[in-house]
Amino acid sequence: MSDLTWVDEVRALAVERDAVILAHNYQLPEIQEVAHHVGDSLGLSRVAASVDASTIVFCGVHFMAETAKILSPDKTVLIPDAAAGCSLAESITADQLRAWKADHPGAVVVSYVNTTAAVKAETDICCTSANAVDVVASVPEDREVLFCPDQFLGAHVQRELQRERFHIWMGECHVHAGINGADLRQKVLADPDAELFIHPECGCATSAMYLASSGVVPAERTHILSTSGMVAAAAATTAQRVLVATETGMLHQLSKANPMVLFEPVNRAAVCKYMKMITPEKLLRSLRDGTDVVDVPADIATRARASVERMIAIGTPSPTGE
Repeated sequence: MSDLTWVDEVRALAVERDAVILAHNYQLPEIQEVAHHVGDSLGLSRVAASVDASTIVFCGVHFMAETAKILSPDKTVLIPDAAAGCSLAESITADQLRAWKADHPGAVVVSYVNTTAAVKAETDICCTSANAVDVVASVPEDREVLFCPDQFLGAHVQRELQRERFHIWMGECHVHAGINGADLRQKVLADPDAELFIHPECGCATSAMYLASSGVVPAERTHILSTSGMVAAAAATTAQRVLVATETGMLHQLSKANPMVLFEPVNRAAVCKYMKMITPEKLLRSLRDGTDVVDVPADIATRARASVERMIAIGTPSPTGE
């Protein structure tokens, strides 16, 4: 079966099922190309909340499909592979969060959207990498904040806001944590004229700030960016080469945004096996057979919806996501 035939069949089935296909920036390039909408968690959450289609096919990982179901409880939400999980989402459970809250009564819980529905149900307001700073800034300064589960995104927020009474859960995405300072420094020394795009989940984010402050790389060429922020920055850059610290699936959208620039991964091994579990064959099967259906228990969905809607209500972040 040719790619063209596969694309035609997917699009025809989407019309037949009244389905919209959403794909995260880390998906396989062919999945990104056939999707109706491609973006980061925040952008896709907004689409899921507003789309008219009766079925949402979410090409991402399971917590993303759960979020779509939370926001659109009356719609059918499918994920082409229900086993597509997330190491970051698994780094905190609802029981662990409840225990943490008990140790800090009255604290405001800010959870990265990369969490299960059960954790979102225990959360006051969710955030993404694009709006985490804006979300925490919306919490009054005199309130204690519990930020979970990503320690590197939490550290980025703390650098930006210098909040007191700000506590960070020590979770991590195994892919982003693996992009370390040594990798970054080696790449920067080998290519000193390159611009740097660094996702705040990365283990090298602090090293990037150190390299910039110490003059190893100019601060104006070092950018801490969400994935949506990277796309905007890619379209605007005049650099010839850009070093990118995030999951390598992001390179597809960056190259489309600016084909004249060479985008190089800081770590070529930064590949999320869960994001790559959704294949063209599985997407086709999902549309044809209605697999796999994502459901969230009504009581959890109701509580989780409030935290996600508060995130969306914060508004559109700056183009850089900083």
